[in-house]
Amino acid sequence: MKIKYIACLLGLVFLGSCDDFLEEEPLSELSSDQFFSEPDQAFSAVNSLYRNGAPQMTDGGVYSGTPLMLGAYMSGFFTNEYAGQELHVSNTQQLTLNGDNIGTYLQDRWRELYLGISRANNAIKYIPETPELTDAQRNQLLAEAKFFRAFSYYYLVRWFGPVPLTTEPYESLENLYLERSPIADIYALIEADLTEALNQGNLPTTNMVDNGKRITAGAVATLLADVYLTMSGNPLNADRYADAATLAQDIINGEYGSYALVQHDEVDGAIDLENSAYNKLRKGDASATEDIYIKEYDPEIGTAVYARYSYPVALASEVLYDITNGAYQPSDQFLDFYDQAMDLRAQERQFFHSTYVPTGQTFETAPFFWHDDTAIFETARSGKDFAVYTYSDVLLIAAEAIAMSSGVNADAVDYLAQVRGRAYWNTDAATITSELSGLGATAFVEEVWKERHRELVFEFRNWFDIVRTGKFPVSNTPGTITFVDAVGHTTENGKQIESKHMLLPLPGPELQRNPSLGSDNNGY
Repeated sequence: MKIKYIACLLGLVFLGSCDDFLEEEPLSELSSDQFFSEPDQAFSAVNSLYRNGAPQMTDGGVYSGTPLMLGAYMSGFFTNEYAGQELHVSNTQQLTLNGDNIGTYLQDRWRELYLGISRANNAIKYIPETPELTDAQRNQLLAEAKFFRAFSYYYLVRWFGPVPLTTEPYESLENLYLERSPIADIYALIEADLTEALNQGNLPTTNMVDNGKRITAGAVATLLADVYLTMSGNPLNADRYADAATLAQDIINGEYGSYALVQHDEVDGAIDLENSAYNKLRKGDASATEDIYIKEYDPEIGTAVYARYSYPVALASEVLYDITNGAYQPSDQFLDFYDQAMDLRAQERQFFHSTYVPTGQTFETAPFFWHDDTAIFETARSGKDFAVYTYSDVLLIAAEAIAMSSGVNADAVDYLAQVRGRAYWNTDAATITSELSGLGATAFVEEVWKERHRELVFEFRNWFDIVRTGKFPVSNTPGTITFVDAVGHTTENGKQIESKHMLLPLPGPELQRNPSLGSDNNGY
């Protein structure tokens, strides 16, 4: 009886006010034109991009690792102790991945990246119409939104190749099922977004640490230089090396801020290993001089998971975390990339470690670079920021791009020597420079690739470089690296890389949801 009464009452209400109801905006949510009605709302829309879309690719779970580790697993150079239960890990390691057996995992990444793009599209459309924004604020916010839209597309195109391209917010049910756009079109948008952000955004030419951890001109320029380098290789082969070289050198020369490599501390003329450059970077939250683009974490708001990866499962009882996981354990062959005697990065408690100092217990090598003293021993909550792009990236981009566009000159040698010289701490800098100066372009570029694999291991560049160059690094003698064709190479897991593996499969759920994607999936 009561249900019938309520139904009748609701019917009378709707009959009496139907026209008014249809004309009113829903009270539970704001439409775009309502939301962008004051400056604070425009800032909120852009602020959300700092944690959605591309920035989510550095987030992860204790067991699953982070999305950017997928390539490391595919290469066979890294493993995860929970590979048995994490199917995206085991199937990528064994190169048995497809859109079904890791489809849900890939669908989550697809959804996250397109959600970031959707939010960026919304901001880009409505920020120009937001009242009371100053021109400076409007330009800044548009530049930040375009940076994040470009970054999300950059992950999508490198992982999946041709993907749907949309630059408008979804405000109706029309055109929901988009076809995939050519790779060249995706890169054209990425380049346009970043170029406009750099040239029209009036972003500050300072580091992110001193800019409230907001995007700077240096962050935009670094991403664009990396995009040019990637466009120059597979699969686009667009030869944008000269553009990459020019932009990277502009960064080095201080046009977009003052950056430099952190240097080792010395005691009595010898390097203080506890305060080497690598340990100084490890101990600090973020480096104002070396870290160019960072993902911000906070122990009270959004914690970083990386400290958990610095110890294997067996050591969980020795630290404050309830669970640790060697989600990024390097193989012996990868560790052989480093000269164990000459390269400081290979020394215990620099890049990696394998001994728990308080007890002397040994374990499978894990990243010491992510060891967070406070989180491990005091709070079990890490707020250490994650460096997505560093000054090392810029130096190595510049060295390779210069050699490829204009030959091996003094600048290219200097940039590579800066990175290698910091690592080879007992080798005279003049010796390093001399050895590099005598190389031809092909040999020099391979030396750059070697340092990229060694130096940028915690920025997860390895697999992207394998795809871009088509070359797989192999160490036949510890401390040395040679390169072989990636396609056809057999990984440490005994699995042969096929051409289809240069991309990830499209998520099965997305193929079912969007019939316009077609069935071609790079051979999967």
